[in-house]
Amino acid sequence: MFLFLKSLSRSVHHEEQQDQPDEQKYLKKIDHGMSLTVWRKSLVTSCNGFTVIDSQGNLVYRVDNYIGHPEELTLMDASGKSLLTMRRRKKLAMVDSWFVYEGDRDHENCRTTTTTKKRPVFCVKKHINILQSNSNVLAHVCNYHGRSSKRFAYTVEGSYMNRSCKVLDEWRRVVAEIRRKEAAKTGVSFGVDVFVLVVEPGFDPGFAMALVLLLDQMFS
Repeated sequence: MFLFLKSLSRSVHHEEQQDQPDEQKYLKKIDHGMSLTVWRKSLVTSCNGFTVIDSQGNLVYRVDNYIGHPEELTLMDASGKSLLTMRRRKKLAMVDSWFVYEGDRDHENCRTTTTTKKRPVFCVKKHINILQSNSNVLAHVCNYHGRSSKRFAYTVEGSYMNRSCKVLDEWRRVVAEIRRKEAAKTGVSFGVDVFVLVVEPGFDPGFAMALVLLLDQMFS
C-alpha cells in the first residue's frame, strides 16, 4: 500500500517547491516551500486516517484513528511520535471547534507519576455563515490565551469537499493551500482521497496538516 503511494508521489508530484507575530512561536517554520501528497488512508489495517509523504516519497506524517468520529486526533511523524494533538471542544455550542496542543495533550512526569494538563496553543472554529450564504470562509484559527479571542491568526477559505482551500494569515497572505492532485502528463485527477498540500516558506507544515485533519472532521 505504502509503496504504491510512494511511487505515485515520485511520478506525479507537483514541482512547486516574513515576518510572523511573536505569539505564533509554537509554529515550527520552514524557510523553503514544501509540497506534500496527502492520502486519506491509514497505513494501519482497519483504521481511518491519513498518510502524508514528500516529493521524494518519504513518509512525513501519519494519522491513525480507531473510531469514525473521534473526539481527539493525533498527528504523528514517520516514527510515530506525537507532534500535535487536536481535541474537540466539549462545551455545548452550535460551532464545531477544536483545541490544538503541542505533542500529547497530557504530559506525564516520570519522576512523580503525575499527569499535567497542557494548555492549548490554538483554537480552530468552523465558520457558521448565517447572513451571507455565498461566503467561502470555512474556519478561523485563533491564538489561545485561556479566553475567547476575536482576533483571527488565520482564516481558511475555499471548498474542502472539492479539495480547493487556502489558509490566509491576518494580512491575507496565502500560507498554505489544498489542491487536487493531477497526473502531470494526462491531467487526470486522483479524486478527493489523494490530494496536495502546498506549504509556503515561513509556515509550519505540521500545523498545516493539522488544519487538514480538522477540515476533514468539519466538512466530511
